[in-house]
This record gives sequence, C-alpha cells and structure tokens, in this order.
Amino acid sequence: MSNQDWQGKRVTVAGLGVSGIPAAKVLHGLGAVVTVVNDGDDERSRAQAAELEAQGITVRLGDGATLPESTELIVTTPGWKPDKPLFIAAAEAGVPVWGDVELAWRLRGRDGREPAPWLAVTGTNGKTTTVRMLASILEAAGLRTAAVGNIGVSLLDAVLGDENYDVLAVELSSYQLHWAPSLRAHSAAVLNLAPDHLDWHGSMEAYVADKGRIYEGNRVACVYNVAEKATEDLVREADVEEGCRAIGFTLAAPGPSQLGVVDGILVDRAFVANRQKQAQELAEVTDVNPPAPHNIANALAAAALARAFGVEPAAVRDGLRAFRPDPHRIEHVADVAGVAYIDDSKATNTHAAEASLAAYDPIVWIAGGLAKGATFDELVTGAAGRLRGVVLIGHDRALIREALARHAPEVPVVDLDRTDTGAMSEAVREAARLARPGDTVLMAPACASMDMFVNYNKRGEAFAAAVRALAAESD
Repeated sequence: MSNQDWQGKRVTVAGLGVSGIPAAKVLHGLGAVVTVVNDGDDERSRAQAAELEAQGITVRLGDGATLPESTELIVTTPGWKPDKPLFIAAAEAGVPVWGDVELAWRLRGRDGREPAPWLAVTGTNGKTTTVRMLASILEAAGLRTAAVGNIGVSLLDAVLGDENYDVLAVELSSYQLHWAPSLRAHSAAVLNLAPDHLDWHGSMEAYVADKGRIYEGNRVACVYNVAEKATEDLVREADVEEGCRAIGFTLAAPGPSQLGVVDGILVDRAFVANRQKQAQELAEVTDVNPPAPHNIANALAAAALARAFGVEPAAVRDGLRAFRPDPHRIEHVADVAGVAYIDDSKATNTHAAEASLAAYDPIVWIAGGLAKGATFDELVTGAAGRLRGVVLIGHDRALIREALARHAPEVPVVDLDRTDTGAMSEAVREAARLARPGDTVLMAPACASMDMFVNYNKRGEAFAAAVRALAAESD
C-alpha cells in the first residue's frame, strides 16, 4: 500500500503496549484516522493514552469489545484472543484484522528501497536463542542484520527505520502468525511443537496450524526438526514457491538435505554440490554455547537458515563462537563445593524443562510455580533416572510432587510450603544439602513464575543471588 492509500483510512488499533503504541503512531504518521481501544483503564494505560492523544490519536480505555464506527481495518496486538467480541464484530462486518507483523510486512519497501528478506523462526521453545544465533552468524558473514519480532524488538522499527538491512532474523510467536495472513518468508524454521497457549488458540490443532503458517510462501527453504515428525508434516502441507526445499536438522548423522552431527562436528548435507556423497563441516559442538543437546539443535536450525541465505561455512562457525546466550537460559552461575549450579528460569513449560533436564546427569532439580494447566508425568518419567533429588517451590508444586510419587518414588523430595520470594534462598540451600560433588543443581521450573516473581528474569536473579551467597559462605 502506498502512502496515498492510508490517507483518511479509519483504522482501529486493539491494545496498547509494546506493539500497539508503535502501530498507532506509524498509522497516524501515514495519514490514517486511528482509534486505539484498550481493555485496561489503569494509571499506566492513562499515561500511554495521554501521549497518543497529544499526537491526535483517539484512545478509548476500558472498552476493547466495541467496534468503532466506520472501521476499515483492525491492527491488533498479539495477546488479544481471536474470540474477543471486537473480532467477532469485525468478522460480521467484513473488516480485516492484521497483527503488527502483518502491518510491518505490508509496509516493507515503502521508501523505494529493496525490502530485506526475512529468515523466520517459530516453535514452542528455543525461538529467541535460535534467532540470536542466526543474527550472530549473519553478522559474521558481513551482512547488515538485526534480530527482531517476538524477541522484543519492533519489526515496524526495523522495516521503517533508517538502517538499510540486508536480511532480518525474525522471531514469530503463534499469536503473531495467526494475524499475519500475507507473510512470505525467504526461509523459515519450526523448531519444535508442544502444548502451549492452548487457552488462546482453543486447541492443540489450532496452535500447530498457526505455527505452520510460517512456511506459507517460503521461497528457498522450510527447515524442520527431524526428531519431531509434526514439524515435517507442516512442511508437507505448506503451499510454497516452486523450488523451495525441505531441510531437516538432527542431532544424529544427517541424511541428504539435512544438517546434523558427526563425531562432535556440525555438518551440512543440504547446501552442498552432491548431497548424496558430500558433507560440509560447519563448526564443532564445542563452538555452541552452551553445548546442551537442545542448544545444539538450535544452532543447527540457525545454521540451516543462514546456509539457505548463502552464508559460507566459516561464518557459521564464527557466528556460533561469538554468540552469548541471554541470561536465565541454561546459564552456569557458579561451582560450589564441586557442584555446578545452572539457572534455566526461562524453562517455563514442561517441554523446555525436558530439554534442560536431558543435558545434565546427575541432577538436583529445583522446580515449581504456576503450571498453566500442564501435567508432569511424562516429564518426570523421562528424567527419573538422572534425578539425585528434587526441591519443589511455588503454587502448583503438588502436581510435580504427585508425578514424582508415581514415577520416581525413590527420589528424595523437599517440598517447600511457601511462595514468598525468599523461598528461593531456602530452595538453593536444600538443593546443596542433597547434592554431591559432580552433581548439577538445575533450576528448570517447568512452570511460569508469576505466583512468586514478576517474571522469569526475577526468578533467575533470585536463584543466582542465592547461589552466590552460598558460594561466599563456602569460601
């Protein structure tokens, strides 16, 4: 759409916040008549509304259900559920609904520049790490790039800013993909699929279908996880451009058109001249930080997308070596009395915790928080043989305790009947008591943090502080 197409167009932006405010400002700048609707009417919302109203944007607080009169388009923030009355009214009136990702996609190249291709990543877990690895590899190749999207960096800023990018590494959530019907990536990856956000999507089938949208219209490569057939099924179902290839990644030796691992080496049998007989060395497993199995899988997915974009093998190696993971993602805090203490507070669901638990042995596991409807039998069954002991915290810890009683009754369990933030210090001390030299104390809660902490970052910080206090006492 040209600037002229936006002049006077009546657009409703659903929701304030990280994506709603930038969308409202951009649309207003294009000449649209913008109304922002928002469910909340608290102090923060009023301050945000005042900022927008000062620029000539109408804001309606406390009313996110009613479709403003004459609305021609809705641009929604990702968190608004599809069954909201606003969207039902829009469907009845024939009004399209876009997300901020869709808006960014439609606005590419407005200034006459060739729009940067998107290398897109989704999955239940590992998205942010993979996108940041990918950006590091692209930078090592000398390309102008940025990690954007659900990672917390606005796609609108990247698309409309002054920087002339060669390529963008884009993290996309299932929410964002739901509202992005015309997105067509250069190449895309689905890392894994496990039940999550089912209250928003309504069913696992709907959640998976929205994840699969990332493959629609791909030009070069659809990257899937060989270990999870459901991701390959999504590739088979996608309507892609002629010549687009299915590229698998695996922790085993790769077959043709796959990337995998051979004798501690990450190798490529997809982007080589003779896929049947040839493999290209990309990096060593030790170049991946940290070299936990699920993180190696992330590295292979990032490498596959980079190779699809034509990046040379040396840049894959250099980019992985330069990459540093974000805090609270299988982060080594300290060694105390021969025991390693690992912070994986970002493991907020069972799928993430399963990957984290698979990386260590033996383990004293700190777990618990808000379960969000999850069950823990499968998780405990898979980890039982590696558990030295378990320390439980948080509101829904009983669900994990009951799964342990069923599937790992011999494992010692400490159940801390408290949900204040100080419980973390006691949890670390109890874990230290259970651990032996050579063990790993792993805080991978498999639950959300909001029963005790503002977010997973604060939970991780509390764990790290407790470990440092323990280390100081042992000096």
